[in-house]
Amino acid sequence: MTDERVLVHAASWSGVGVPFRELALVLLVGLVTTYLTTGIIRMLMLRFGRLAKPRARDVHTVPTPRLGGVAMFTGFVVAVLVASQLPALNRGFPPVTPDMVAVLTAAFVIVVVGVVDDLFDISWVLKLGGQLAGAVVMSLAGLSWFLIYAPFGGGTTLILDQVQSTILTSVLTVAIINAMNFVDGLDGLAAGLGAIAAATLLVYSLTILHDQGGTVSAYPPAMISAGLLGVCLGFLPHNFSPARIFMGDSGSMLIGLLLAAASVSASGRINMALYGPADLLALLTPMLVVIAALCIPMLDLLMAVFRRLKAGKSPFAPDKQHLHHRLLRLGHSQKQVVLVLYTWVGVVALGAVGSTVFPLGVAAVIFGFAILLALGFTVVPLWRGRTTVAAVSDTAPPPGPDGPRAVPKNLPRNPTSTGNSRGRSGATTRPEGGKMGPGGRGR
Repeated sequence: MTDERVLVHAASWSGVGVPFRELALVLLVGLVTTYLTTGIIRMLMLRFGRLAKPRARDVHTVPTPRLGGVAMFTGFVVAVLVASQLPALNRGFPPVTPDMVAVLTAAFVIVVVGVVDDLFDISWVLKLGGQLAGAVVMSLAGLSWFLIYAPFGGGTTLILDQVQSTILTSVLTVAIINAMNFVDGLDGLAAGLGAIAAATLLVYSLTILHDQGGTVSAYPPAMISAGLLGVCLGFLPHNFSPARIFMGDSGSMLIGLLLAAASVSASGRINMALYGPADLLALLTPMLVVIAALCIPMLDLLMAVFRRLKAGKSPFAPDKQHLHHRLLRLGHSQKQVVLVLYTWVGVVALGAVGSTVFPLGVAAVIFGFAILLALGFTVVPLWRGRTTVAAVSDTAPPPGPDGPRAVPKNLPRNPTSTGNSRGRSGATTRPEGGKMGPGGRGR
């Protein structure tokens, strides 16, 4: 009997029920397929001249190809097809569970809507209708949130019918889709946030697979998270600043849909009434992880909707008041803004999943230290700005009798000289308002 216990204990720690290698293969297939397909999509967009021209609300200034979401969708489909052929993962497909087919069907609807919007810039009403259609299709295909735990009166579980579960699933899905869509305003931002959220969900799914010995319900969210993580990592080299291609609405909405699908698949079917109060936090972790990982995009979404409605505009009307725009005005560069948002989303996601992976005391210490690092990284431009102002005030020339003396930039060493005068950098100086280079061209 003692030997049997030892064997069971050793087997549990050796990863029985946790298909690490298979999930790693799914991640790798999604990464490689997306990386290669993105290059092909970019070449086609350049050949046919389908470029995103800079708009008033955009940060980029150069026409750039879009439709990167098509490459991301291709990578995810190939990753799922590979997963369906692996014996260790096929229990996450029909007839055991309909989740993966529901995800692929809804993803196709969302990507089609996104492609149409990327190419023809449809109205927000049509786009919202397409998002609702994709969410409803996913719910009707079998991936739906149908259990709600009510802790009142000793605790009870509410079982939702098809209509109620479809409404709840659709509201959650559309909210996450729009959060990712709204935050896609800087190079690499949406792909990076999607990767962080997917990695967090993948860690949780692996924890459940390990603790429960390979329960079937944890396979779909693990596969969705692994595929999404690979897709985002495969797209980032093309999209990080300076971006060579944009994912477009087809990509950002796809990320939102897959995150919603993973969270619904992980926690929308748990009967929490069967567990004690001590397990409640762990059981709610999938939902908390998605909320935590998307807290920054969701906060940005709520602020944008409130701001636009207050101004009497449509909640989908574009502007330059998003969080990334505010960080740019604070003094961060585009790359720094993206890294700051990565940091904060990672910190909050770590706080959500850390309690299930580490002891509570260790998780609290790690979380507090991470917050301090994120705060320091965020306020660096303010510190630099004050240092620069102090340095300029120390080195400024003394004021003359008529007030401060302004020192013009690029002043020639000999003001009376004619012809091509050169400043300190050796560059040819030109009168203010003259032409920039040959033919009057700028950059």
